[in-house]
Amino acid sequence: MKVKVISVLEDNYMYLVIEESTRDAIAVDAAVPKRLLEIIRKEDVVLRAILTTHHHWDHARGNEELVRFCPGLQVYGADERIGALTHRVTHGQELTFGAIRVRCLFTPCHTSGHMCYFMWEEGSPDAPALFSGDTLFVGGCGKFFEGTAEQMYTNLTQTLGTLPKETVFCGHECTVRNLKFALKVEPENEMVKKKLAWAKQRDDEDLPTVPSTLQEEFLYNPFLRVTEEALQKFTGKTDPVEVLRSLRTEKDNFKKPKEQPNPQAMLAFDWGLFSPFLEKK
Repeated sequence: MKVKVISVLEDNYMYLVIEESTRDAIAVDAAVPKRLLEIIRKEDVVLRAILTTHHHWDHARGNEELVRFCPGLQVYGADERIGALTHRVTHGQELTFGAIRVRCLFTPCHTSGHMCYFMWEEGSPDAPALFSGDTLFVGGCGKFFEGTAEQMYTNLTQTLGTLPKETVFCGHECTVRNLKFALKVEPENEMVKKKLAWAKQRDDEDLPTVPSTLQEEFLYNPFLRVTEEALQKFTGKTDPVEVLRSLRTEKDNFKKPKEQPNPQAMLAFDWGLFSPFLEKK
């Protein structure tokens, strides 16, 4: 089982999972069909199915076009709002694609119909993979657009947090800004500092920070550390759900430090050089 990490749009990831013995493939969150089809041709594989984590356009907008291009293509998801949906899946349901097995994990909160996918290959020594969409990120979690802190707490601690502590592929590249917030929450956490330095280097080199592992996430992701004393001190809460709720509010309002303005630009403003462009017509 080979996972191709595909960067698309501003900071999204879609994935192509290839069963190497048959050259069949499964796409996860097929947002940009043209790019996906290019990689399918390059890899010389046959796309059999799409697994969609949730209905947002930056995860599901390619479904209709791909179904037109690939007759018989199956589209799986948990929300009727997902375009071209052919199979509505439920929590705990298992799917089989050749030797690849998929367990569907319902994680409502970011959207009311969000589904994560835990995937492994029978008889393979390779680590299993969790495709966490916009529920769990490297160093963070998704916004609570259609759900509650109680739901996200269950998602992170029970549904996902109890899985094998191995590979996590998430829906967005937002690791640097997530870890900047984590550093604000836990300024003494050496794992946060180390991971942030690594993520910044990857970002500078235009390289992805996925995959991560659940084992690592418990060391630096504040949303998985809600029972730690430092997190409770930061939020002023002791109940884990309230800690999580407070963290999400703080993260939603978190602003990256502003860059210092360019000195030449400030002089130009002082001298009035931009005035003609700022006057109302």
